Amino acid sequence: MRSGDIVTRFDEFVDWYCSEPRLAFNRIVVLRYRSHLESRQLAPGTVNLRLGAVRRLAYEAADCGLLSADLAAGIRRVKGVKKLGVRLGNCLTAEQGQALWQAPDRERLKGKRGRALLALLLACGLRRHEAVALTMDHLQQREEHWAIVDLTGKGGHVRTVPVPDWMKSELGVWLGAAGIDREWLFRRVNKIGKAWGEGMTVKAVWHIVKESAKCIGVPKLAPHDLRRDLCSTLPYFGRGVGADPIPFGARLSSNHRTVPWVQAANSISSQ
Repeated sequence: MRSGDIVTRFDEFVDWYCSEPRLAFNRIVVLRYRSHLESRQLAPGTVNLRLGAVRRLAYEAADCGLLSADLAAGIRRVKGVKKLGVRLGNCLTAEQGQALWQAPDRERLKGKRGRALLALLLACGLRRHEAVALTMDHLQQREEHWAIVDLTGKGGHVRTVPVPDWMKSELGVWLGAAGIDREWLFRRVNKIGKAWGEGMTVKAVWHIVKESAKCIGVPKLAPHDLRRDLCSTLPYFGRGVGADPIPFGARLSSNHRTVPWVQAANSISSQ
């Protein structure tokens, strides 16, 4: 959980607390806050994240002597909302995946960026914030294969991700057209078709995915669905459905784990 997210959730709780009749900070108040969140029809995961921020507030208040240990323990006992069912999201076929990353106009600089970005999300299974944080230093050649090396992802976990040949070629088209040879891989593109600035936002990635998805007739596709498609299809490619899946984001320390993954990603050809 990032510190900025925690502060935002603290602010949301404080805003709600100030709008209610003045009450002590205790278990009853937190239960009322949970009921308020549920009445807004928020997803269980969203409610639980906000309750987690309130529990952390109780921890800190107890440590500083501002809240008694008994009240803090009562707040910690407030249960979260149960998650019922499993969200499947949207899954693409191999043909839809190929059509998706080829949807942007390759004659325009924005189109070249969109094709490279979508290819990266599909072939490497990166999250949005991971893609926009990539620099030229991350892209290296290891064991005769290109890879994104020492990528820091969710929760501070560091991993190395193989990059298929066709994806590296598409990325090279964007980098050559934009004149990028250092620092950020993906940049903003202005109205006259020139790359500028330092990096791009995760919201821009969301718009690129939504616009391309609309072109192929899958308007409800989300960026994380591209990561889900990679996890569900590539790990078994060429090994049979009964085989053990290749660990997602496997490190490149052993060739027998790397090569099947790269072969699978290379199957999504640019032809």
